[in-house]
Amino acid sequence: MPETMIHESSYVDTGATIGANTRIWHFCHIFTDTYIGSNCTIGQNVMIGPEVTVGNGCKIQNNVSVYKGITLEDNVFIGPSVVFTNVNTPRADINRMDELAPTHVCHGATIGANATIVCGTKIGAYAFVAAGAVVTKDIPAHGLVVGVPARQIGWVGHAGERLLEESKNAEFVCPRTGRRYALDSSGALSDVTK
Repeated sequence: MPETMIHESSYVDTGATIGANTRIWHFCHIFTDTYIGSNCTIGQNVMIGPEVTVGNGCKIQNNVSVYKGITLEDNVFIGPSVVFTNVNTPRADINRMDELAPTHVCHGATIGANATIVCGTKIGAYAFVAAGAVVTKDIPAHGLVVGVPARQIGWVGHAGERLLEESKNAEFVCPRTGRRYALDSSGALSDVTK
C-alpha cells in the first residue's frame, strides 16, 4: 500500500492486509488473514492475528499481543503492555481454540498501559480503561473504569477527559471542549451538544 512503513525487523505473513499510511515498527509479527486499516501506528514488539481486524486510525503501543477473537474498531488506542486473553480456561495440554470468547473494542475507546482485558467482553465507544485495570465485564460507551476488577467511576467524553457533572439532572460537560452529555432513561450516556 502507498506510504505504508514496515520496519525491516518485522514480519507480515502472506494473506495479511495493511492499509495505506500505516506504520509497523520494530520486531512485530502480523499473521495471515489479519486486516489492519489505514493510518494506524503499530509499536515495537506487537503481535496481531491470525484473523484479527484492526480498524482505521488505531494506535497499538509497544509489547501488545492482539489474538484471534479480538476486534478493534476505528480510532482505538491500546497502551503499552496491555494484555488481551481469548480463552477463559486455558491449559497448555488441551487445545481450546474452538472455545474462543470474542472481545470487541468499539470506536474511539482507550485502554491504558498494563491493563488486562479478559475475553468475552465488550468495551463501548469512547470508553476509557485506566492503566492497570482488569476488565472482567462489559463497559458502556463513555464509561471510565479503574481497578482490579475494573469498576466504573464516571464518564469520559469524546476528547478522553473525565466529564464533570453539571446538575442533578444527570447532565455532564467536557472540561476541555465544552461538549455536553446526558444520561437517558436506560442509563446510557449520549451527546446532547446543540
